[in-house]
Amino acid sequence: MEMVKRKMIYEGKAKQIFSTDQDDQVIVHFKDDATAFNGQKKGQITGKGKINNKISNFFFELLEEKGIKTHLIKELNERDSMVKKVDIILVEVVMRNIVAGSLSKRIGIEEGVVLDKPVLEYYYKDDNLGDPLINNFHIEVLELATGSDLEKINEMAFKINKILKEFLDKREIDLVDFKLEFGYTGDGEIVLADEISPDTCRFWDSNTKEKLDKDRFRRDLGDVESAYKEMLKRIIGKGEL
Repeated sequence: MEMVKRKMIYEGKAKQIFSTDQDDQVIVHFKDDATAFNGQKKGQITGKGKINNKISNFFFELLEEKGIKTHLIKELNERDSMVKKVDIILVEVVMRNIVAGSLSKRIGIEEGVVLDKPVLEYYYKDDNLGDPLINNFHIEVLELATGSDLEKINEMAFKINKILKEFLDKREIDLVDFKLEFGYTGDGEIVLADEISPDTCRFWDSNTKEKLDKDRFRRDLGDVESAYKEMLKRIIGKGEL
């Protein structure tokens, strides 16, 4: 039975969420809109929505095979995917393998230095506050997640990092860092949600260290569309949809 879009119930920087005729399922629509610096910089990356939909679903299916529960149900078309409706936990989890971006500025280590072990960070998911860096004590006080749920999220995040790094290493891609979001399903299960794509990850070519992600847009490096297509090609084996 074909799933029917009803009305848009949420619009973010890169995606729209639509209700369906099933209360526990929604449709995610991937846009070409691009933003950076908490929405201060805006633009369009041609074909980004199609590429992110495809790459994210590929990664979610890979993670499902490895025992990570996700919100993905199925890909509907080039830009739309059906997912489980979840209550998003307002904690963005960032995994860092190589120093880059804000981490370099905060701890004074040159960008590109490989960390001895992955670093996990939490950010409060609140655009009005600029998604500030927080710790587990803040999370407890703000009642964003319980201690046991946070332990589960941490365990999932490190496992996801290991799976993705091993996959990307074989494709000569460095997984520099990436953002994860989690949510509660209707029965209270914690699952991976949102997306995993060049929008939410830093990908560098292992040999040249060329940036193949949204940093090309953030830093005005040019060839943004080409970078996204290259990631699609490396991950799925084709650069065009």
